[in-house]
Amino acid sequence: MEMIRANNLVFEYRQHNEHGDVESVHRALNDVDLEVSKGDFIAILGHNGSGKSTLAKHLNALLKPKEGTLFINGFDAHEDNNLWSIRQSAGMVFQNPDNQIIASIVEEDVAFGPENLGVPSNKIRDRVDAALEVVEMTEYAGHSPYKLSGGQKQRVAIAGVLAMRPDCIVLDEPTAMLDPSGRKEVLDTVEKLNADGITIILITHFMEEAAMADHIFVMEEGNIVLDGHPKFVFSHVDQMKALGLDVPEVTELAHALIQSGVKLKPDILTIEEMVQAICQLR
Repeated sequence: MEMIRANNLVFEYRQHNEHGDVESVHRALNDVDLEVSKGDFIAILGHNGSGKSTLAKHLNALLKPKEGTLFINGFDAHEDNNLWSIRQSAGMVFQNPDNQIIASIVEEDVAFGPENLGVPSNKIRDRVDAALEVVEMTEYAGHSPYKLSGGQKQRVAIAGVLAMRPDCIVLDEPTAMLDPSGRKEVLDTVEKLNADGITIILITHFMEEAAMADHIFVMEEGNIVLDGHPKFVFSHVDQMKALGLDVPEVTELAHALIQSGVKLKPDILTIEEMVQAICQLR
């Protein structure tokens, strides 16, 4: 089933002077086409200014398309009366967990979303408990979120989204400010949610995170310039480098070996695949 469909999606940022006249126009999305099925794990890559965060904000109705069509879980993003339905269908997790937490107690923060959706109070408790259990933060329900680690805070933010029972979660560089331990906590949670059937849209600049996805979209100047399975995308090492992006280290090593004459496949993504490939050379 279809979760997201965008056709010829356009969005422009306009800068006005003190008189209200438009001084400049920057097209952040340029005729973007995107299809995501329910249950997919999608990664979106691109350097700063490529349009990936602008696209993410459209998927949660934080921004409204200027041109083209966009449907989120069957809801037309152009229609203002679909705003809350879209935000309930597609939750959003941002880069800085401190900017997402508003309550002084973890369980109160997780309850905030359902309360704003008008969920009956007798059902909010169940939602909060279930969400905290999924992200393995039940024991911290009564704690202050500001005393938690970065990874724990981000898991609380994810729990707050889960409590609204979304079909999709959009994560805009959720591990960018975390240490390796915090990153692992969040990524383990993301994989668990996807295994449970929740659609994941992960915007990231960590290539190893993107390699976890079912499908990658690579953006440049508001356009999707490359997409496909991680093995396909990352096998285009020279194109990715030209776009100012990296590839997983083991993929780059395989590329260098191929350039030196070693007969390896160009789509190696993991150390295990590299070891197997080298053993087959014997």
